[in-house]
Amino acid sequence: MPNQATPPQAASQQISSPMGQHFELTASLGGRNQRAVVTEVAASLRELDVDGVALVQDYPSDAQPPWCAGWVLAPWPNRVAGGKWKYNGVAQQLDITEPDNGNALHGLLTRTHFGVSARTADSITLDAGISQQPGYPFELSASVRYQLVVDGLLVTHRLENTGPRSAPVALGAHPFLRLGSVPTQELTLYINADTHIEVDERLIPSGITKAVAGTIHDFRSGQLVGAVDLDDAWGDVRRESDGSSVHYLEAPDGSRVQLIMDASFGYVQAFTTQDFAAEGGMVTAVAVEPMTAPADAFNSGEGLRWLEPGEVWEASWGIRYRQR
Repeated sequence: MPNQATPPQAASQQISSPMGQHFELTASLGGRNQRAVVTEVAASLRELDVDGVALVQDYPSDAQPPWCAGWVLAPWPNRVAGGKWKYNGVAQQLDITEPDNGNALHGLLTRTHFGVSARTADSITLDAGISQQPGYPFELSASVRYQLVVDGLLVTHRLENTGPRSAPVALGAHPFLRLGSVPTQELTLYINADTHIEVDERLIPSGITKAVAGTIHDFRSGQLVGAVDLDDAWGDVRRESDGSSVHYLEAPDGSRVQLIMDASFGYVQAFTTQDFAAEGGMVTAVAVEPMTAPADAFNSGEGLRWLEPGEVWEASWGIRYRQR
């Protein structure tokens, strides 16, 4: 339970930002202090720390999120090749939102203003609707709940089909993880997955999936972030007894920031950049992204879920801090 001295409502930060209002969550749980900041636009995760240790890479409050930092990705994560796919044999054309590669990128909520449907000091639920539009002739209600927990944050997505026909859906998120003041390039990245998804020059899956054993894509025993250049996805994640999977960054002292995905998330993407515009200048950053489906799922069908009218789907992931 939150410390009873904590105000009953999460604070709103009145910041002039392209991401709209900023909502601050605070808690004191299990003898630790937790804090997060999420935004009105894209329901994005902007800050998270436990006992003052930053667990996501932040950026200037008056700026757009660099490299899609913290965005909610629905009704698809990653890319749809050329924005083209077919529904019942009828060609569909989504807006091209990744001009360099000519793809539709990261769903339909990245510029959406979410409304607040529930708030406490340590949690917030943000809601938005997806209406029928070119390339996606369906109607959805989407929400995301951020809940502080003892060692980090639990994020729960909810999609409901509010339209008259079955709708294709997939979910993802785009958190950039960090571990306090340790330079990200000095962290070791662990991806607990047995296969790597090969892509073409437009970052669209080629249809070939390879076992990672003995290849440069084997991150099961860890690789240094500063030694790799990634925009890659993995499947066949190694699951715990409850179906979840865990992927993480580890500091030289053995402390970790973990991405924990529930059984709905069968894929994980990692993206690295040396040009993340943070407070004070450019830094190296790494996104470790939960995905229920890989890129181009609207065409391949891999990991894609079809929601019937009135059907609801929930999926959760989280970020946890583990000290040595």
